[in-house]
Amino acid sequence: MTTEEFENEAELVRPILVATAAHMLGSDSEAEDAAQETLAKLWGMRGELRSPMAALARAVVRNLCVDTIRRRHAVIVPLSDKQRNMAETVTDNDPFSHVMKVIDLLPEAQQIVIRLRHIDGMSTADIAQLTGTSEAAVRKTLSRARMAVRKHYLEDIRNEQ
Repeated sequence: MTTEEFENEAELVRPILVATAAHMLGSDSEAEDAAQETLAKLWGMRGELRSPMAALARAVVRNLCVDTIRRRHAVIVPLSDKQRNMAETVTDNDPFSHVMKVIDLLPEAQQIVIRLRHIDGMSTADIAQLTGTSEAAVRKTLSRARMAVRKHYLEDIRNEQ
């Protein structure tokens, strides 16, 4: 594709890219950035492109939007009423309290997954959707969190004896 052909195609496709990105990102400025980045990527590939490039451009902008959403999607899970009630009813000598203290030592991702699964009772599919990861990643993180809790809990019990 020549430079002139690319510029003509870019003029036609740019409004579509901005609209797609705005729909996905919910922000006009981020949509403009995504459209611009898409066109920059396509510019680098212009020697291999064929007309029309609209389908490829839409796929690239969607992928960029998904990447942007994943980067900015920090999962902040506030304590649920159930978690607050549980925390208020336990004492320091309670095994549940001890396990909760161990969970607080875990990496943030493991804390979130184990709390959502075992305290809030969410399914792995729901957790995956909430965190923006796959179900396999949730299961793996959950498994690692369980192993870490078990290890720390048993070590603490041995140290107390």
